[in-house]
Amino acid sequence: MDDNNRNLILAMVLSALVMIGWYAFFAPPQPTVDPSAVPTATTTPATTPAAGAPVGTAAGTSPGTAPGVADAGSADPSRDAPRVAIDTPSLRGSISLAGGRIDDLLLTGYRETLDPASPFVRLLSPTAQLRVTQEGTAAAPATEPEVVLQKPYYAVYGWTPGPGVDPALVPGPATVWTLESGQTLAPGQPVTLAWDNGAGQVFRRTFELDDRYLFTVTQSLENSGAAPFSAAPYGIIARHGRPDTQNYFVLHEGAVGMVDGELVEEDYGDVADLDPVAGEGPADVRQVTANGWIGFTDKYWMTTLAPAPGQPFTAVVKYAPGADIYQTEARMPVQTVAPGTQVSSQSFLFAGAKTYEVLHGYQENRGIQRFVDSIDWGWFYFLTKPIFHLLHWLHGIIGNMGWAIIALTFVLKMLVFPLARKSYVSMARMRELQPEMEAIKERTGDDRTKYQQEVMALYKREKVNPAAGCLPMLLQIPIFFALYKVIFVTIELRHAPWVGWIRDLAAPDPSSLLNLFGLLPYSPPAQGTLLHSLSLPALAIVLGITMWLQQKLNPAPADPAQKMIFAWMPWIFMFMLGGFASGLVLYWIANNTITIAQQYTIMSMHGHPPQLFGNIRDSLPKRRRKG
Repeated sequence: MDDNNRNLILAMVLSALVMIGWYAFFAPPQPTVDPSAVPTATTTPATTPAAGAPVGTAAGTSPGTAPGVADAGSADPSRDAPRVAIDTPSLRGSISLAGGRIDDLLLTGYRETLDPASPFVRLLSPTAQLRVTQEGTAAAPATEPEVVLQKPYYAVYGWTPGPGVDPALVPGPATVWTLESGQTLAPGQPVTLAWDNGAGQVFRRTFELDDRYLFTVTQSLENSGAAPFSAAPYGIIARHGRPDTQNYFVLHEGAVGMVDGELVEEDYGDVADLDPVAGEGPADVRQVTANGWIGFTDKYWMTTLAPAPGQPFTAVVKYAPGADIYQTEARMPVQTVAPGTQVSSQSFLFAGAKTYEVLHGYQENRGIQRFVDSIDWGWFYFLTKPIFHLLHWLHGIIGNMGWAIIALTFVLKMLVFPLARKSYVSMARMRELQPEMEAIKERTGDDRTKYQQEVMALYKREKVNPAAGCLPMLLQIPIFFALYKVIFVTIELRHAPWVGWIRDLAAPDPSSLLNLFGLLPYSPPAQGTLLHSLSLPALAIVLGITMWLQQKLNPAPADPAQKMIFAWMPWIFMFMLGGFASGLVLYWIANNTITIAQQYTIMSMHGHPPQLFGNIRDSLPKRRRKG
């Protein structure tokens, strides 16, 4: 076996092992519905913590910490409390006056499925199963409402009593606020909630919202009493129960934040296993001196608390085992309000889709440090980020993400062309040496050691590098996985169409040979499953053909074992890649096609054009002549 073919086989085998390892260790199990996790439209039981309340007990907290979850009794106050509508070009929902919680939020720019009639993606959901419609909200239900079946997930703000302050004098999670100004929260239309404790202090909370996903929340405390009053503002994001995650090893879902430039990532299992902190339970408490944010991220969506830049605060990630609540908090320092004065605290709440341009805009214009790193770029961010930027730029020019992937492939192939050219020239030189290598084989017979020594001497004399043939393929492996990461984690690829039946480049090709690509009246196996890959989607078949054609550019190896490996490799890859995102398979097809054109052209320029169609014809079964 000559070194060039050995190295090429090694590269292909390594690639195959990586693909198999992905299926074995990284592919997620098929989602199942846990009946116990589906909420019902019944009254919240008394043992369930009140919506919008942190974990613990208010009376037991120390100054500067968030209050605990107070048991609101058998009736959830958010069920019948008035609501303030939210209506923007990107968001629709409502704020409950019970606790002043943002707990009803739809992302109107995104549907759950490709069906244009499917529901909007619901990001936040209240503890009470409010009846809303597909297009409606809890604040403005339509005539035929449906029950919201989603685990409670919401953001709430408040104040913790300072030293010597009665907890009853600060608003709690069940406190019903009064709408002081505004009617509907919309861009340029803020709303203000107020609560008077009857002892000379008035608390106000003003919500502002831009046309995308950023809330500006200003909490103020006015003291008209006769003595100073101390309290500490806070913000909380709470998730009841562990959410249904993608369960991919290569994707982070859970708590995410930035603490003075340091990225913090903890998945839900890690949060539940945190070491106990006195008075907190399982918790991770970090002091932020100047810049930071904390919240929860899903694959495409995120809810994050971000105090104003320069504001010190305490970032907390914790879990309440008894209540099964995951929680992130931003706790501000205690403020003392002198009689006749007032204080305020401003912070941001991001609740929406992790679109790069939006996150980057908030990072640059609002000073939210490293906000784009909430996108899970992975360990190889030095590759994934540039590839995404290039793909995003090409998409802006072309307007179609599928064609942008093809254009990206051209750019990447041009970048590695010098190395590829050396490879193709080396292959042309190897073709020149084929007669001499055959002569060495005949002369050495079965003496493999002598054969290798003479072949290596031939390479050295003719200045041929047998390893050059596999270097471009080895270089494609990190590029392939960086692009896989980009396609998998960035929302820009979600539901992005290409042509015809390819309507979501982030999902596997939905076609299947088993139903003759839609001609037969039954559905193919579910996308993303191994059975779907084995059913041979159309793109997978095209991939196998292009790999086969690329292989035929090279002379067939003389060794039977090599010949068998080369014969099977395109079809093995065809089956393995069938369940990958169609955008990734599209990249591989484009890469193969460009490689075929480059290799054919360069080898022809060096006087050794590959007999492509001759090789193909020779590989077909021979017909027996008549007579």
